[in-house]
Amino acid sequence: MRLVVRRVLLAVLFLTALFLGVWTYALPRNWYDTFPGFGLKWIVPTGPYSEHFVKDIGSMYLALAVLTAAALWFAANDATVRITAAVWTTFNLAHLVYHLTMLQVYDDRDKLLVAGSLVILLLVSAALLIPLSQVGPRGRSSPG
Repeated sequence: MRLVVRRVLLAVLFLTALFLGVWTYALPRNWYDTFPGFGLKWIVPTGPYSEHFVKDIGSMYLALAVLTAAALWFAANDATVRITAAVWTTFNLAHLVYHLTMLQVYDDRDKLLVAGSLVILLLVSAALLIPLSQVGPRGRSSPG
């Protein structure tokens, strides 16, 4: 994987985590009632509101934002990025599996949007598990 691609993927995860973390933690009821926005409501059908639970979700996303910011800062370091990718991929896979078992609460459009958005995040995080390409002086890959 090229460093610029790695940085873009990390930036997508960072912005996602920061946006969701701030929104969820600062405005828990608003997030619960209106996520993901655009007139869609994906959280309300899944169960009753709990400020504690919603703020815990916000805290987790803020923690992921901090981890991802560090990986973005040290984007050339394979170990840092791959650990970050493993954390995100674990969360994204578990999150996707759960929501796939809950699709019956959504209409057909929202089933596709929920599953599709979670698959995209899973693919973004899993792609970061690919090691950084090392290009030598003549455009050839070098070991490591």
